[in-house]
Amino acid sequence: MDLTLRQLAVYAAVARAESFTAAARELRVAQSSLSRTVLEIERVLGVRLLDRTTRRIRRTPEGQQVLEAAERVLAAHRVEMAGLERYLAGERGAVTIATLPSVAAALLPPVIARFRAQRPGIAVRILDGMSDTALERLAAGAADLAITVADRLPADLRAEPLVEDRFFAVLPPGHPRAGAAALAWADFAGEEFIAVGADSSVRAGTDRAFAEAGVRPAGVIEAGNVSTVGGLLAAGLGVSAMPALVEVLMSFASYVRLPLAAPVLDRRLSVVVPRGRRLTPPARGFLECLRGLREEGHPLPADVRWAG
Repeated sequence: MDLTLRQLAVYAAVARAESFTAAARELRVAQSSLSRTVLEIERVLGVRLLDRTTRRIRRTPEGQQVLEAAERVLAAHRVEMAGLERYLAGERGAVTIATLPSVAAALLPPVIARFRAQRPGIAVRILDGMSDTALERLAAGAADLAITVADRLPADLRAEPLVEDRFFAVLPPGHPRAGAAALAWADFAGEEFIAVGADSSVRAGTDRAFAEAGVRPAGVIEAGNVSTVGGLLAAGLGVSAMPALVEVLMSFASYVRLPLAAPVLDRRLSVVVPRGRRLTPPARGFLECLRGLREEGHPLPADVRWAG
């Protein structure tokens, strides 16, 4: 058997009211149309659903069962349509953001808090990792948008500048230069430099700054992530330079933070989205929330500023 939602809605209205006239008023259609629809349902099912008299109609036992089934189907349909409407309005569903650990820890919490307050029905998922990993996840469809360094993008992705954070010098406590007002990159000459892996946006910046300053550290200790750098610094094994957003990832370690110049180095982070793929309503809502905070000039951590 195959009955349409319209047929079920018509039958439910007639069966509940036990009156074609009342059901016609409720549905705002001609009574004759309802009669034809009920007759067609009875023909399809092969049973009589309504006992008709000159004064009223009554449901048969089969008619009662069909009414109960029709009401369950119609109720489920209403629930699903309401859920779809909320999803299309950006009020239901999920959004996945691929980003850097520093962005996830220092920049996104206030964004997510506001977004969840505005749209409590939407789940937020954060995938943190290296810059290239964030772009790979976006390109593969595992994330709706990415927040990362976007210096070199494939043609199918586009970037919107979001924030810039400045690099600062990081020294172990007791370092001879720890009392200086500021450092230059040339001051790292002859020092053991603690760097993050070559696939990190931080490493790309420090390599570029050393090249521009025309100096090299005495040696490089390479760490897998920023928290490892913090531990090595605290142990006095070298010096480093980090962008401002990563400082939250080193909060457990003891170190001295100094301004760093010659050159002054900033890291730009952008929102990256697929060029040919339309964002889902939840993702559009998250991006609108992010832009709203930027337009308001929402406070950012020290040495971090809104870009664009």
